[in-house]
Amino acid sequence: MQAIVYRHYGSPGVLRCEEIEKPKPRDNEVLIKVRAASVNPLDWHFMRGMPYLLRIGIGLRTPRSPQLGVDVAGQVEEVGRNVTRFKPGDDVFGACRGAFAEYARTPESKLAPKPSSVTFEQGASVAIAGLSALQALRDKGRLQPGQKVLINGAAGGVGTFAVQIAKSFGADVTGVCSTRNLDMVRSLGADSVVDYTQQDFTTMGRRYDLLLDCVGNHPWSACRRVLVSRGTFVGVGGSTDSWGFSPLAGMFGKLALAPFISQKIRGFLAKLNQTDLVLISELMQSGKVTPAIDRRYKLTDVPDAIRYLEEGHARGKVVIIVDH
Repeated sequence: MQAIVYRHYGSPGVLRCEEIEKPKPRDNEVLIKVRAASVNPLDWHFMRGMPYLLRIGIGLRTPRSPQLGVDVAGQVEEVGRNVTRFKPGDDVFGACRGAFAEYARTPESKLAPKPSSVTFEQGASVAIAGLSALQALRDKGRLQPGQKVLINGAAGGVGTFAVQIAKSFGADVTGVCSTRNLDMVRSLGADSVVDYTQQDFTTMGRRYDLLLDCVGNHPWSACRRVLVSRGTFVGVGGSTDSWGFSPLAGMFGKLALAPFISQKIRGFLAKLNQTDLVLISELMQSGKVTPAIDRRYKLTDVPDAIRYLEEGHARGKVVIIVDH
């Protein structure tokens, strides 16, 4: 089968589309005939082996696993003997290792049935971004109907899901994005939008119950100004340095202040689970959430897709189409 592999850390130029052995599912795993995948910042961090602290888990000098890709959608090709939820031919979506390939295997607990009304491209957009948005708003932000939420980075992968999920919770949503994305963010359901090229949301005098920060481009001293006295800050993204110390230092600095202020500060990492995948599936089926897809690339063009994502201007998700 064809798959995107990398033997060394580096730029997208290290990626190769090669013929490798088709995987076999273990007892609790499902083998997926991949129809679509999507690109996440996680992929280029793995590809570059940066921040360097990441290499403790993925390989110090060279990657232990030579394949990339997490978000996936496709059809069940084969199941392990302990799999009970799926059978060959089922349409599924979720997460796996090595999604940039014609076939990929993953535990059945990381998959959910794909509704017929949801395309493979849409299903492949969900796992990382969709779960990050859902869990950040619901579990960390404790968002309630009628509350006001500000989403910094509303046009990105997580942000586009967050706008729609927050609206489905009954919140009043303000999205921060660039001029070219204002109409798109409004179309996702945002009640109001802020053009960051014209205004700084931290100096506008508005107050919110929850600030979901998908960008991390403002200091905590500025972010505090937009929160009500009992408001909550949840960070789900942002820039990092080569070693990964700066975001850790920033978060520890915020947490150190937490006992002395009334506002709540929450760090965050999404947890892949089948229950939440099913919940987002239901939101998509009901029309409350529709993944925003920016560009589509072929499997052989994964390097170009990652280059585009690294530029930082993707509107929603970047999808890989796997043509068998």
